[in-house]
Amino acid sequence: MTDLLTHAEYVALADALDPPRSPFIDGKYQRGHGPMMATVNPATGEEIAQISTANAEDVDLAVTKAREAFDQGHWSKLDPEARKDVLIRLCKLMTRNRRELAVMESVESGKPILDCETIDLPETLHCIKWHAEAIDKIYDQTAPTGDGAMAMILREPVGVVAAVLPWNFPLMMLAWKIGPALAAGCSVIVKPAEQTSLTALRVAELAREAGVPRGVLQVLPGDGPSVGEPLGRHMDVDMVSFTGSTDTGRRFLHYAADSNLKKVVLECGGKNPAVVFDDAENLDHVAEHVVNAAFWNAGQNCSAASRLIVHKSIKPALMERIGARLRDWKVGDPLDPGHHIGALIDAGHCAKVRGYLNDKGDGPYVAPVIFELSKDDPKAREEIFGPVLSVIEVASNEEAVAVANDTAYGLAASVFSANGRNAIRAARDIRAGTVTVNCYGEGNIATPFGGYKQSGFGGRDNGVHAHDQYTEVKTIWIDLNDPRDGDNVT
Repeated sequence: MTDLLTHAEYVALADALDPPRSPFIDGKYQRGHGPMMATVNPATGEEIAQISTANAEDVDLAVTKAREAFDQGHWSKLDPEARKDVLIRLCKLMTRNRRELAVMESVESGKPILDCETIDLPETLHCIKWHAEAIDKIYDQTAPTGDGAMAMILREPVGVVAAVLPWNFPLMMLAWKIGPALAAGCSVIVKPAEQTSLTALRVAELAREAGVPRGVLQVLPGDGPSVGEPLGRHMDVDMVSFTGSTDTGRRFLHYAADSNLKKVVLECGGKNPAVVFDDAENLDHVAEHVVNAAFWNAGQNCSAASRLIVHKSIKPALMERIGARLRDWKVGDPLDPGHHIGALIDAGHCAKVRGYLNDKGDGPYVAPVIFELSKDDPKAREEIFGPVLSVIEVASNEEAVAVANDTAYGLAASVFSANGRNAIRAARDIRAGTVTVNCYGEGNIATPFGGYKQSGFGGRDNGVHAHDQYTEVKTIWIDLNDPRDGDNVT
């Protein structure tokens, strides 16, 4: 998607938005029983809409409708090809409404429209379509047995899934959850972040139009205590899939333990390293990836490479190139397609980020900052979730890997080296769920994404692994012996 509009045209589209304002339950928007909640444009401070929020009463209703839909089997037992066709129709409807979704995402989250148009929307559509196409191409198994028996190993949808989303990639994280969960045949209740409810609500409406049955995809806007915790504690929710902070992820483990031991999948924080060895080549290429890794989405990214661990012999040359590259990254109005860094999500988060910088400023924008630090400095250890890059100098490649692993997190990492053996060895030795070599990234939709240590728990997003986490595995053992032959032991 490259047909970008002008700044004025995007502003006009934003002014013309008529966003959804209520929970989407049982196939329609209906007023929630929680308080009204303002959703605000973080770049301007202006109110976009007042949203009727959900509470525990609405959670009970949504779970009841989700369970009814699941048990009736209009989706869970639908032919795989039919489920695929519905999700493909959803992708077509989202494509038809892509500009509305992109603008809605930008004004509510502060994300640059450039990213929303060229990255977030295309990746969202690709994710849902990929999982749709996988529905009728993933086979179950039979196990080897003796002649007197047959064993079938089946994957069945887990049931009612609560998907709890972050505010930094509202559409993409929605797709990462509902793509595989709906493909598996589950009923899904989405709890979007309080700051970014609009696109999830709009996609639920489009899904109903595409043919997703009532109760199969519902969206409950509201805060954590009113919606997230009741979902986490609900005895008839079979699984929670959560992306967000490690502290909140811990709460969902407690909720599961205190209720029905529901499955919990957590994708949490990161303090990810970009490791540059002394033999790295093409430092202009390295600098481009380091800048993108640290400052994309204003650093509000769980896989942001916020620690640059660089060998002292090439550090001066690399830092010069990083500074030159960073000058191309403009900060400002998210609806201006010439800007790479938009507004931070809200005033509270701005204050947190500025607290690390000793910055007494105000306003929604924080320009990129680079610190040269020791590995034990709090800025090099704590997840700031802002446009802050910590640079740590090392004296050897072995020290670089040790520093990379000296963290409570293990979500992602990057290694830059011209020596294939050194690069592969480092990728093996770094404890992270995704390690890229001579580039920054998260793999693609076909590769599992998730973390080690305090970055993840219970499963993986993306790829076939994502399908598996929304299923239960069942063994069916069939005795093939003729009962007329007497007692046989198989």
